[in-house]
Amino acid sequence: MVSRCPGWESLDVSSAAPDGPVAFSSDLGPTSLLAAYRAGVYPFPVSDEYAHALNEVAFADLVEEGAIAVVGDDTADPYAVSWWSPDPRPVVPVTARHISRSLARRLRNRLPWSTSLDRRFEEVVRACRADRTPLWLTEELVASLVRLHDQGHAHSVEVWEGGELVGGVFGVRIGSVFSMDSMFFHRPDASKVAVADLAVRFEQAGGVLLDAQRDSPHVRALGGVLVPREQYLRRLHGTAQDGHPIPSATLPARRLAEPTERA
Repeated sequence: MVSRCPGWESLDVSSAAPDGPVAFSSDLGPTSLLAAYRAGVYPFPVSDEYAHALNEVAFADLVEEGAIAVVGDDTADPYAVSWWSPDPRPVVPVTARHISRSLARRLRNRLPWSTSLDRRFEEVVRACRADRTPLWLTEELVASLVRLHDQGHAHSVEVWEGGELVGGVFGVRIGSVFSMDSMFFHRPDASKVAVADLAVRFEQAGGVLLDAQRDSPHVRALGGVLVPREQYLRRLHGTAQDGHPIPSATLPARRLAEPTERA
C-alpha cells in the first residue's frame, strides 16, 4: 500500500533507507521546500523525461510497498522530484572548519579576496547551476530558493576578487543547522574559503552545524564528518527558531587564516 503523507511534518524518516530516496513529491514551492528542510530532507529534481522514467522504474515498487512515501497531492505525478535524507549524514561542525596550511599562507600573503553575506544570492545560485550535470537546480527550484531568500530563510556567502564574484556557497538555515545546497568557484579554493567564512559567520549567529547533504572527499577536506541520521535530526529539531542574524559585513578573507579569529 502506498504510504501517503499530507505534508512534510507527518513524514518519519527515522527508519527510511539510508542511501536512497525517502520520499517523492512534485511540490517544489517555497512553503513545501522549507518544510522539507525542517524535516531533514532535501530535493533532487530530475533534469529530463529520461531521468523521470528512471525514477519510476527504479522506485515504483518501493512506493507501492510503502517503503518510500509520497508527500502532498494524491493526484500529482511525484517522480519528477526525489527527496533524500542519507544515513549517516555528512556535516561540518562550525568549530571544526578547516583551511589547509597552503591556502592559509596564500590568504595571508597574496590573495586579495573579501567575503560577504547575501549580496548576490541569485547570482551565486545560478553560478552553482551553470554547467552542472545532472541539472538538479531547475528553474522551479531556483525560483523557490530565491523566495526563501527574500523571506530570510536562505542565504549565500560570496567570495570577491575586487569587484568580481569568484566563489560562493548557498543554502537554507534551520535553527542551529545550515543546510548547504551547493557551492562554486571561478578561482582555485574559492569555494573552500566560502564554506570556511560561512562557518565563522554562522557560529557567531549561534549556529552549530553545516549540513553538507552528500558526502565526498571535498566535504571531508572542509572538516566534514559523518553522523547518524538520528543524531542529525535531533540537532535539527532541537531549535525551532533561527536565533541571531548571520553577520553580513563585507570582510577580508585573510582573517580566516587565523584559527582563533571570528567574524
